[in-house]
Amino acid sequence: MTVHFQREVEKLKDKLLHLCGMVEESLSRAATAFATGDTEMAAAVIADDERIDLLEIDIEEECLKILALHQPVAVDLRFIVVALKMNNDLERVGDLAANIAERAISCRDEKCGDVPEEIPEMVRLTQAMLTHGIDALIRMDGDLARRVCDEDDRVDALNRRVYEIVRAEIVGEGRLPPGRLNVLAVARHLERIADHATNIAEDVIYMVGGKIARHQAAKESRPH
Repeated sequence: MTVHFQREVEKLKDKLLHLCGMVEESLSRAATAFATGDTEMAAAVIADDERIDLLEIDIEEECLKILALHQPVAVDLRFIVVALKMNNDLERVGDLAANIAERAISCRDEKCGDVPEEIPEMVRLTQAMLTHGIDALIRMDGDLARRVCDEDDRVDALNRRVYEIVRAEIVGEGRLPPGRLNVLAVARHLERIADHATNIAEDVIYMVGGKIARHQAAKESRPH
């Protein structure tokens, strides 16, 4: 591996970690804005999404340039492939955080009512999954990445529970209570963020061991 290639890879790593930090911060602020009704914070999250989008484009261009100029192989190639995939997942988390912020602003005009306790728990779990997925990347820790993947089912179950709560309200009142679409949307956005955190963790598993973890359960259950 040439010195120039090493420099290019280190620059790419720095940019990817910077994007990780931006996205973590965006999710944290969006969740806080929804929980507290802080519309100024929500507006700032929405405005910052453009910076995330621009960095995502920059990272993609860096990856493609490295692939074209250096034609990496083995572990180095896996890193570039994973960087491209993580870059996309992180950008989508940024978009979803902005969507949550938009729902926080909507709740200013449409009272969302009591937020089910499942929502704060979903926030806690998704933030932890994202943080641990990034930590797994930094530490190249496949075991930590697998634990992130294991948490996804819990978030899915909480999302289904929120849906059932709102559905029961509709049945009880004979209509959709005002603002409850915002609650459903936030739960759905959090569930999708957990999916992207799982993708990141699965990419770490691939980078560490060279084994594709995605859909592994389905493959193992397939008849031979």
